Amino acid sequence: MSNDKYVRPSWDEYFLDLADAVSKRATCDRGRSGCVIVRDRRILVTGYVGSPTGFPHCDEVGHEIKRTVEEDGSVSEHCVRTVHAEQNAICQAAKLGISIDGATVYCRMTPCRTCAMLLINCGVKRVYCEKKYQSGEESEKMFKKVGIEISYKYNEVQKYTKK
Repeated sequence: MSNDKYVRPSWDEYFLDLADAVSKRATCDRGRSGCVIVRDRRILVTGYVGSPTGFPHCDEVGHEIKRTVEEDGSVSEHCVRTVHAEQNAICQAAKLGISIDGATVYCRMTPCRTCAMLLINCGVKRVYCEKKYQSGEESEKMFKKVGIEISYKYNEVQKYTKK
């Protein structure tokens, strides 16, 4: 018999693990990401990265890459074929008539600026991420300005592979 005592995951670990499971349905291998939105320790909705309904997926037809010149002159590449996990979760809530006001969002990395604005307007109160997003500073500042708590499991930046 083992002397190892089982340790239950914290609620944050539990819901982040579920977001990871949701991400396995994502259809863009550049950023397989999932999102779980929770209130009072109850799952309200989930979302993952994927093309809009009826459109082809990256996994089927490839990426639709757009290059952006950042303020510091560096160039970043983004696949714009897909809807972000947070956006899909918000859409699911809207379709099902579920308010996410006062909820906590669990996701792979800092939400992008657009997702952050949507989450703010939905009334989300807390965001818990696995890692930081390479361009997430503006989102962090916006969350701070409106009093939304954001925290991370790991204090490191999510790395992307070039495709």
